[in-house]
Amino acid sequence: MDDPTFDKYVNERYVAEISWYDGKSMRNQIWYRTLQWSLIVLSASTPVVIALAQKTDSTPWVKSLSLITSVLVAILATSLKTFKFEENWVNYRTTCETLKKEIHFFNAGLDEYKDSQDREGLFVRRVEALISRENTLWLTTIEEKQNDKPKTHG
Repeated sequence: MDDPTFDKYVNERYVAEISWYDGKSMRNQIWYRTLQWSLIVLSASTPVVIALAQKTDSTPWVKSLSLITSVLVAILATSLKTFKFEENWVNYRTTCETLKKEIHFFNAGLDEYKDSQDREGLFVRRVEALISRENTLWLTTIEEKQNDKPKTHG
């Protein structure tokens, strides 16, 4: 592989993929942590609100609040399980960091790069294999979600 082609690959494909995985990882981390902390706070608050609602002189809004917190706990718990924000965060971060590591191995001439006659070609193949592995994992996750859906008979 000639230098201009390799440079183009690194700048247009490799850097873009790292940026994409990094962004997806951060977004999933934010969603996971936000939902998880909300779930913790609401789960801890629900018994207190219910206890307050049990008082005979409690106002109607306290009784409504106990119902709302209970419903929100159920929605948050289901969302965390369904959308797998933690799993996505970890998978995207792992792929991103593995891709980042690959350029350092390439630049330092480590592992397979040490004796390779076509270091640039090897780099491209390894990067594409990492991306392909992540895509396969994503496809497997989607298929599992579809298999978990209840079957409807029409």
